[in-house]
Amino acid sequence: MNNENEITKEHQDRLLVSYILSAAWFFGLGGLHRLYNGKIATGLLWLFTGGVFGFGQFLDLFFIPDMVEGQEQRLRLKAGVSPLGVPIHESVVASEVYRPTKDKLMVQLIEAAELREGMLNVTQGVKATGASFTEVETTLREMLKSGYVRLDNDPVTGAVTYHFHELG
Repeated sequence: MNNENEITKEHQDRLLVSYILSAAWFFGLGGLHRLYNGKIATGLLWLFTGGVFGFGQFLDLFFIPDMVEGQEQRLRLKAGVSPLGVPIHESVVASEVYRPTKDKLMVQLIEAAELREGMLNVTQGVKATGASFTEVETTLREMLKSGYVRLDNDPVTGAVTYHFHELG
């Protein structure tokens, strides 16, 4: 919970700094908020055109939250963390704890899908098998390529779901 509070605080700080930099337009420095949020080309355009003659600067007041979120996602990806906070690159320790064979992992995924009426997403596969996100997703993609499963989206959550058509 403490980590979540820190992330929210950092987000609020970035948002506040972005709005303060946006106000620099009154001093002839339009676009600083865009440069701060990684939008270099448009930031320079805003800087040299007075925030596209003030019009673009005004519209950005509504777009700053999206700019901040986009920059935070880019920074998380650069740090090796997915937008949901899951590490993209697994540590060596995690990969040594459980290393199923490819065939065994496929069987475990089929069994997990069978319990869920032939539907399985990556997170459910990880939970059911104990394998890593990368291993489960790679195995499911191989099964997709070979025609054992097809890709769907959960109608409620929109999550990518693998449908084992022989089971459902």
